[in-house]
Formats: sequence, structure tokens, C-alpha cells
Amino acid sequence: MNRRTFQKSAGTTLLASLQCTLSGKNGLALEIQSRRILAADKGSVAIVDDTGSVQWKYENKAEAHDLHLRKNGNILMPVSRTKIVELTPDKKIIWTYESKPKAPYKGAIEIHAFQPLPDGRVMVAESGNKRIVEVDADGKVVFEMELTVEKPHPHRDTRLVRRMDHGGYLVCHEGDGKIREYDRSGNVIWTYEMELGGRPRSEGHGPEGHGLEVYSSIRLKNGNTLIGGGNNNRVLEVDKTGNIVWKLDQKELPGITLAWVTTVTALPNGNVIVGNCHAGPGQPQLFEVTRDKKVVWKFMDFNTFGNGLASSQILDLPEGSIR
Repeated sequence: MNRRTFQKSAGTTLLASLQCTLSGKNGLALEIQSRRILAADKGSVAIVDDTGSVQWKYENKAEAHDLHLRKNGNILMPVSRTKIVELTPDKKIIWTYESKPKAPYKGAIEIHAFQPLPDGRVMVAESGNKRIVEVDADGKVVFEMELTVEKPHPHRDTRLVRRMDHGGYLVCHEGDGKIREYDRSGNVIWTYEMELGGRPRSEGHGPEGHGLEVYSSIRLKNGNTLIGGGNNNRVLEVDKTGNIVWKLDQKELPGITLAWVTTVTALPNGNVIVGNCHAGPGQPQLFEVTRDKKVVWKFMDFNTFGNGLASSQILDLPEGSIR
């Protein structure tokens, strides 16, 4: 494996481990590219290039659980728990949506997931209101869908949510420990319930914690669902019947310990990019792994970002990637 280490400042490095070619399925060579990262942590949102240089940075104190670089170069990002904005590269806000309690609910609202849609709308998942809305270019709600939530809490109703090809949504319910697929009318058409994988539940946000608080899920082209398990400390691929067909356990990869597993990205070559939040110094915040569990790329930057890098987007991905 070829390794590059970029010195950023005294005592801080960006480590990117790159394997230029890897024997893949059927003996084919897979090319592993350097990556650019859009991520949020330590009071800022930044784009870091493959040399460890910060290409763009915006000071932002809001906790971010979702981020999107749009095709026009603008960035969708949260600026508070209740407000998301579209920001131009020169840091001008050109679009805003702020969630407010919907009567009769009067409690707190938090936005943990949002997504630009092909028709120009933006999906926003509102924890507290227990709903998904689609918002137009004028900031007006033009679609609303109620969510099924068993254990309501404005911080835990949802984590990542993604639009499905059929127009419904795949929703991670952190507090319920379940992933629910909804059709366009809000009917639950598929559910996966997280389990502890043979380990006892334990408290904590780092590797010491273990639970059912799921973070992310995406539907693969083969119909299976890839899951970033949150504090379940695992990555799971499950089929339509809920059977686990592939997984990464907490300490299965040499030198890597999974903590709060956040984003998952599926690449066309079968590899998976995994977000590994709260894992601590010395652990990659992101890494890429093959289906036979070889790590071919690592991202570790505790200068620009810290131990709370929950949200990230891998930029310049090949066509056919799913995130």
C-alpha cells in the first residue's frame, strides 16, 4: 500500500492511505482515487482537497448531521438546529428554510437530515414535528408526510433520511432503533429493527458505547440496504427479509475501531466509504473498505476537523455511487 502523509501544522497531519491498484472481483484491478471531503466539525464547514489543503471554509457553530455540495457549487448546510441555508462559494446565503412547531405540537424542533431533490425542491426531516416536508425555491412547504415514531424526542426522531426512486423515503429513526421505508403516502412498507449483535448495551459516544441508535441507511441497486449503525459500532448490509448478508464489526479491521458509525457511501466497484465519528485520535474519521474487508483509503485530519466529524460528503465520486 502506498501511503502519503501531508504535514498541515506543527503536531497535526492529514493521513491519506492510498492503494493505487487492488485485485477486485474476477481478478480485475480497481483504481482507488484520492478524495476531496466536505465535512463539518470544530465550528466550521470545510472542503479539504487530496493534498490536505483547505479549499474552502465557513465558520459555522451549528452541529451538522447532513451536508450537500450541489451541482451548481453551492452548499446546503445547517446554521442552527432549526434552519438550513444554501450558501454560494463566496458565502452568500441565497435560500433559507426554518422549521417551526406545527400545532398542536409546541416543543423543540431539530433538523438532522435534508436533501436536494431532482425537481429543485429540498427535502427536510423535522424531528419534533415528526414529519418530512419538501420545500420549493421560495421556501414554501409544497409536500408533507407524517412519520411513524414510537419514542418521540426532538433530538432522536430521525437521523439521515433519503428519497427513494418510488418517491417515498428511507428514514433512520435513532430513538426507535429502526429504519423505516415509507411510500409517498406515508405508509410504512418496510422496517428493519437494529439489534445489539451479541454485545450488551453500554453508555458512551465513543468506542465504549454500544446501542441501537442508527444513523444512516441507503438502498443499494441490488435491493439490499446498507446501514451506518450509529452507536451500534457496525456497518450492516441487509436483504429485503432483514437477513444480514455482509457486515463490519467494531474491531474487525486491523488498526481501526468503529465508534459512532455515521455516513455510508456505496461505490460502483463495490467498495464502501464509512464515517467513523467519536473514535478518538489515531483513528480515521473516514475510510474506504473493499467487500473482502481490505482498507484502501483513510482520512484523518484533526486540525481542520475533530472527534465529532459526523457529517461528510465525499466529492468527485464516480457515476453510480450511492450516498
